[in-house]
Amino acid sequence: MLRELHIENLAVIENATVALGPNLNVFTGETGAGKSILIGGINAVLGQRVSRDMVRSGAEKAYVSAVFDAVPDEVSALLKDAGIDPEDDLIISREISADGRSTARINSRAVSVSVIRSVGDLLINIHGQHDSQVLLDPSKHLGILDGFARDEAVLEDYRASFRELQSVAREISRLKQSEREKSRRSAYLQSVVDDIRPLGIEKGEDDAVEERFKIIDNAVELSQAVRAAVTLLSGGDDSDGAGGLIDSAFSELSENEELMPKLKPLCERLGSVSIEVGDISDELSKLLDSLDIDSSEYARLSARRDDLNRIKRRYGPTLDDVIRLYEDSAAELELLEGSEAELEELSKKRDSLLASVSKKAEALSALRKEAAERFRREVEGELKFLNMPDVKIETRFERGKLTSSGMDGVEFLISANRGEEPKPMARIASGGELSRIMLALKCVLADRDGIPTLIFDEIDSGVSGRAAQKIGIKLREISRGRQVICVTHLAQIAIAGDDHILIEKHSEGDRTSTEIKRLDFEGRKLEIARILGGDNITETVLRDAEEQLLSAKGKE
Repeated sequence: MLRELHIENLAVIENATVALGPNLNVFTGETGAGKSILIGGINAVLGQRVSRDMVRSGAEKAYVSAVFDAVPDEVSALLKDAGIDPEDDLIISREISADGRSTARINSRAVSVSVIRSVGDLLINIHGQHDSQVLLDPSKHLGILDGFARDEAVLEDYRASFRELQSVAREISRLKQSEREKSRRSAYLQSVVDDIRPLGIEKGEDDAVEERFKIIDNAVELSQAVRAAVTLLSGGDDSDGAGGLIDSAFSELSENEELMPKLKPLCERLGSVSIEVGDISDELSKLLDSLDIDSSEYARLSARRDDLNRIKRRYGPTLDDVIRLYEDSAAELELLEGSEAELEELSKKRDSLLASVSKKAEALSALRKEAAERFRREVEGELKFLNMPDVKIETRFERGKLTSSGMDGVEFLISANRGEEPKPMARIASGGELSRIMLALKCVLADRDGIPTLIFDEIDSGVSGRAAQKIGIKLREISRGRQVICVTHLAQIAIAGDDHILIEKHSEGDRTSTEIKRLDFEGRKLEIARILGGDNITETVLRDAEEQLLSAKGKE
């Protein structure tokens, strides 16, 4: 439960610490005293949005902290997932700077706002004075009924199957391109494949063809150069050539190397040169054979060169680009041609999933209809106690298309008076009736959500007299199973409280501040008298307040 709330520099609250009891805590005070700011502080530590306007004028920052004890196991598990070791007490704090920035902490450890929001959702449920409006919105009614039915497991199983059905349907839609688009794409891909495939292109072929073509294109000039080189090296009819001259030099020196030892290494080098010149001459002779080009090879290479250049201009710029485009086009063409078989398989899977999802939706709908009857009985029972004995609640089901929530459209109808046909709440219920209906819903949902603290911010809107007294009794009854905090303007509800906190506004000079204090019996008597009699607090009003407090205490 929420054991203590501490606030610094939050709007008109300069510094306040509020200790809360385990049962029914009531907050009262004049209009504008700061009760809504108190709720705003609790919202801040629960991870709700904050703004710099919340910081007290002249202060650098506002600070709010809340101390919880007897933390539920679900919260401890959530803290462990966030890397925080659970302790006996849980302290959540929020600091809001005047520039609008904020920091959140759990047990002094900095955490993201989303973490404290997740934790807060398991600790406190706040019913604001405008929350009853959800009853006027039929789109919210299915969620209320599901919360009562506790059908989470069935609903999640349905949603898992529905998501799978959606995934398959999206894949079918992707594959089911319009025939015109598919035909146009297939025709283009086929033209690419038909244009490239007959050429039998190999990687790097254009470079090899270009190199050979240059050789052939200059074959005459190259032949003359190579033949001249062979003659210069090997000699001809009129010359010994370089090879013969080197051999002669070798012979001259080798005959005299014994007379002069230094000639020996030079002779060896000349011998090596002679061998190398002979090898070069032989290689050049072989090259002459390759330069013997006939016209047919020239024509073939010229045509191949033209084909490769053409295909590169169309699909390049490089031959690698052409090859890649061909491979991708062939693969996509095969995929398009095979999509019909895949589409058929997916259609069968979709039909099977649709049957399964529809069956699960039927089961979910049956569960909801059974829960709706229990919901009606329990809510009408609560409303009867809350001074609405003739109210009738009806749940109208409309079957619609399958959605992530099933196939049910749900709307709560109400008959507030005997003999009237049930109609939508927006057309029937008054503000006071909506408040009591919402309280009745909270009562029947309380044992299902397991949240340890309930906060009601002016649940008494539009209510007075005996109905208000019944609301007080009901809040006291709920508080016997969990902590309840209630902001109220009505004496009947304030009297029902186990702990009474007064919120008072004081003005001093040009500054306004709010004081929050727990009331003892005498303090409660004076505050109840103020609510009952306003500024005219007579002895009669004080006795009446005392009698009502003692009466409420005696009924425990």
